[in-house]
Amino acid sequence: MKRRITIEDVALAAGVSRQTVSRAINSKGEISPDTLQRVMHAVEVLGYRPSGVARGLATRHTRTIGLVVPDITNPFFPEVARGVQDIARSQNYSVFLCNTDESPQEELQALNSLAAQPVDGIILCGSRKNEDDLGAFAYRYRPLVMLNRSLQRPGVSSILVDNHQGAKLVVNYLADHGHTAIGMLAGPVTSPSSTQRVEGFCQAMAARNLPTFEDSILFGPPTIEGGHEAARLLLTRHPQVTALFAYNDLSALGAIQACRDLGRLVPAECAIIGFDDVRLAAMVSPALTSVRVDKYYLGQQAMIRLLAMFDEPEAVFPPVQVDVQLVVRESALPAKIRD
Repeated sequence: MKRRITIEDVALAAGVSRQTVSRAINSKGEISPDTLQRVMHAVEVLGYRPSGVARGLATRHTRTIGLVVPDITNPFFPEVARGVQDIARSQNYSVFLCNTDESPQEELQALNSLAAQPVDGIILCGSRKNEDDLGAFAYRYRPLVMLNRSLQRPGVSSILVDNHQGAKLVVNYLADHGHTAIGMLAGPVTSPSSTQRVEGFCQAMAARNLPTFEDSILFGPPTIEGGHEAARLLLTRHPQVTALFAYNDLSALGAIQACRDLGRLVPAECAIIGFDDVRLAAMVSPALTSVRVDKYYLGQQAMIRLLAMFDEPEAVFPPVQVDVQLVVRESALPAKIRD
């Protein structure tokens, strides 16, 4: 195997010290044009490639950032990642992607691993950690940008989807179209987004004088399988329900499958509305009504905020609030008129 060329090899070939080679490569300190030319000629002839890690240790900047997501198979997160990467690439940053499989333990391991690399900053999507654990990590490491999570700490900033408003849009639309028995398929109990959507759902139901009954809100994994099981249980226990609001589009697709298994027509006998409006939502049959979130924009805003925090490390930045809108398709129509 060919031996890797080191900075010492370049120094020997150029007839200078190791420190002089480092200054030449990193454009730091005073160095004469003649010496710079000799060093760079030696670099080219020997084919020397500086170690990114070593350069990062020397400059305290690696031009890398970490992106942590709870489930990369969820089509919501690739669009976020693309937004992050496009802005990062335009500023000559690379992105390390970590997937946690919805596990708080895996999330903490990923955060600690990125901090040890080290990366210049971290973007954390949909954290499943509790506030104490997040606060402890933020105390040791910064800057940190969080999507759909708010934490009052120096060096931490937030990009927030208006989850309360999204849930209220769903309830108001369903109520306006004749639905009075509405159930909700919530997400994981560890998800702040799920908590906020449940709060918005309950507030909107109360404002419309609609009842919430026992087990009308079921928590579960934000997957097709999780939505299928939750919808099957809810509709079996409460056959009077004529509409379901799902935590995300994957849960909503599972609910559509459950309705088919139970012999209930969608939307004639059960309207279903999701959240996120992933691309798949418009492609299924019936096409899924969903609360649209601009996922690419979310990623862009997270990276733009991280860059701003690099420039002003002592500044306190207000949260960025991202609006939502209801996109009506085939899966949610007026309630069936019953005898």
